[in-house]
Amino acid sequence: MKRYKAVIFDWDGTVMDSTASIVRAIQAACTDLELPVPSMEDASWVIGLSLKEALMRCAPSLKEDQVPRFIDRYRHHFFLHDRQQVLFDGVVPLFEQLKQHDIRLGVATGKSRLGLNRVLEAHQLTHHFDCTRCADETEGKPHPAMLFEIMETLDLEPEQVLMVGDTTHDVKMATAAGVDSMAVTYGAHSKRTLLMSQPTVMVSSVREMRHWLTARL
Repeated sequence: MKRYKAVIFDWDGTVMDSTASIVRAIQAACTDLELPVPSMEDASWVIGLSLKEALMRCAPSLKEDQVPRFIDRYRHHFFLHDRQQVLFDGVVPLFEQLKQHDIRLGVATGKSRLGLNRVLEAHQLTHHFDCTRCADETEGKPHPAMLFEIMETLDLEPEQVLMVGDTTHDVKMATAAGVDSMAVTYGAHSKRTLLMSQPTVMVSSVREMRHWLTARL
């Protein structure tokens, strides 16, 4: 059985229950700019992508000069629901258990650096993570750059790392980096969609995630 030395987590939809807030913010921003409103499925599919790729998918008629206003309206609506966003039950004890076993922890997220730092500080989680990468400081998912940079910083080989995420973008990024992947089915992408990306393993809850990881510490 493979033993991992590091676990890298996606954030939205994996660690934090924020999928619905993101979808609502995307749809509301489109309404504000009088753009076609994407379906819930299309809006949730883009979660985790870089901003440019997300906009091309969910707001293809958005013009270049409208981008700053779209971002402003998106942030406005997203922060309206800020207090509704909570960590999934059991993730903090899982982080603590992994750290007790000297497992390195990281984050690879489509969030901005400002956004990730803000939420880490708000939930007092900064100290749990050895390395984090955001979409606005390197290539966005599913490009493997975030994982390559984290592995280089932590001096790890791909076979020592597990990537945990709720979208096919996470799984494809892991595959491109030569890293095993765990897909969680409680986030943005459906179980059927995730299966198509062929993750190493799929789990339906943080409890199931913890059970699977505990056997591999």
